[in-house]
Amino acid sequence: MRSLPLRLAGTCFATASALLSLHAISAPAAEPALPVIHQQLLAPPLLPPQITRKTPARVVVNLTVEEVEREIAPGTRYTFWTFGGTVPGKMIRVREGDTVELNLQNLAGNKLPHNIDLHAVTGPGGGAGQTLIAPGNQASFTFKALAPGLYVYHCATAPVGMHVANGMYGMILVEPKEGMSKVDKEYYVMQGDFYTTGAYRAPGLQGFDMQKAVDERPTYVLFNGADGALTGQGALTAKAGEKVRMFFGVGGPNIVSSFHVIGAIFDKVYTEGGSRFTENVQTTLVPAGGSTIVEFVPRVPGNLTLVDHSLTRAFNKGAVGLMSVSGPERPDIYGKGIKTPLPGSKPPAVAAKAPPVPAATDAQRLRGKAVYDNTCASCHLPDGKGVPGVFPPLANSDFFQERPYEMAHIVLHGRSGELVVNGEHYNSVMPPQDLDDDDVAAVINYVSTEMNAGKPVITPAQVKQMRQVKAN
Repeated sequence: MRSLPLRLAGTCFATASALLSLHAISAPAAEPALPVIHQQLLAPPLLPPQITRKTPARVVVNLTVEEVEREIAPGTRYTFWTFGGTVPGKMIRVREGDTVELNLQNLAGNKLPHNIDLHAVTGPGGGAGQTLIAPGNQASFTFKALAPGLYVYHCATAPVGMHVANGMYGMILVEPKEGMSKVDKEYYVMQGDFYTTGAYRAPGLQGFDMQKAVDERPTYVLFNGADGALTGQGALTAKAGEKVRMFFGVGGPNIVSSFHVIGAIFDKVYTEGGSRFTENVQTTLVPAGGSTIVEFVPRVPGNLTLVDHSLTRAFNKGAVGLMSVSGPERPDIYGKGIKTPLPGSKPPAVAAKAPPVPAATDAQRLRGKAVYDNTCASCHLPDGKGVPGVFPPLANSDFFQERPYEMAHIVLHGRSGELVVNGEHYNSVMPPQDLDDDDVAAVINYVSTEMNAGKPVITPAQVKQMRQVKAN
């Protein structure tokens, strides 16, 4: 009888040994150490280059939170909350199967706590809980990029809508293991809605208006965080025949985008940044907190216009950008057209000449240029050439030269509907501008003298009279 416990103990020991041996056989081998790659971060609309490696890596991403004051529109300043000092935050580009080490620093000079929620993360909060830090602190966490696609990241600190509305969003691209097809140009663009205490393009430093945000009444709807960010010197570029891939997202916090490029058809649209694509698409709907990848080939030279096709957002709130396409003319694809008067039609009557206006002083010329640069240049461009089909030219404009008084009236009171300038038809909306009488006279005279080889055409007193007539 005494030997039974010993026999049982021996049996248990043998069983345990067998189980341990079985566990050792079935346990997965430790993953080999991954090569470490420090992510290259570029300011939008640029992004890291396509990935060529065929194996996973540990990708280290260092992001800073920066609260910065800068222009949201010419002459209008705003305090943005940013990832890395840009709106949107710099794009992160990794490969399916990579392990991402994300390091977030909340700079000591900031005023508020912040964190990051990445939609590419599989796990509670997308990293928000692991990265909530006060100014002067840093946080780090890792995640595995399991699913290919284009994903939004944003701050998720309460009130979340306010942090996002102040510019705290960006995108992370997880390339599929097999890689992406080669293209000639890649661009990174995000749309966001902003809520300022002042009106659209009101001058000076503007605060955040929480009630406008709650009511979803944005003052600005912008591409890449500034009115005119993708126009003028910031316009995107391509050559006719080049294949362009655009990574487009909506940070929100509230407004979806009907993304459209005037003068182009998307060859492929990867709906909501996923793996499947639709072909030959004109306009694609992108939700707040969502994305899309579009590919297209510009065929002829000229300006292609990026818009939210909810068009008052483009023409009244800033959601407009340009892609300047260079290359030879292709009349077989796009003819310039011929315009002639109808038989029996009479030329338009020329308005009576305005009474003479004294020559502008140097101070008035400088004032006119400042008003133009701060108020007009983002739509009509710094040289006054406008945007074909979207914003009429002010330079060498037959409309302006024949009707300068009407131009002053438009600046004061706004205008909507069709307009013909230099034989081209435009049909958009210009909101009234918040300018005083001296500013209106100065900018009209500046456009007349500097862009139309004319003379000063209006005085502040005439502008005041024009304002009073409308009021009555």
